[in-house]
Amino acid sequence: MRFRNPAGHAGLLNNLLSLANTLAGFFETRIGLFAQESKSALLHLLLLAGAVVTALVLVVSGYVFLIVSIIFGIAYAAGVSWVWIALAAAALHFVLAIGCGLFAKSQLTKPMFQFSVAELKRDREWLKTLNKNERSRS
Repeated sequence: MRFRNPAGHAGLLNNLLSLANTLAGFFETRIGLFAQESKSALLHLLLLAGAVVTALVLVVSGYVFLIVSIIFGIAYAAGVSWVWIALAAAALHFVLAIGCGLFAKSQLTKPMFQFSVAELKRDREWLKTLNKNERSRS
């Protein structure tokens, strides 16, 4: 009389094939879900980037109109040609830009991640001493 498995298992090979088939189906559905979500995320990021770029363009043009209005207002109030006021405003902007550039240059010379770099150097030195100790034991 042949032994029958009451649980209905079909054997190791059939169980492994079933597991592989189930895993393939699982990963297929997850990859499909990821593909759909990545498309909507890309669209979301494109819309966000477009809104940011548009906002920056509007802020810059608003700034330009504000400066032009101030220049003409000062020129009208002072009774001076607007050209001279515009040149003074341009000079002021260039001085401020040079100041920002010098500040940025000074920030670039400051070391970044100095504590992490020091810790990595200590780790390398420790590894060198560890390797020397292992070599001397051999």
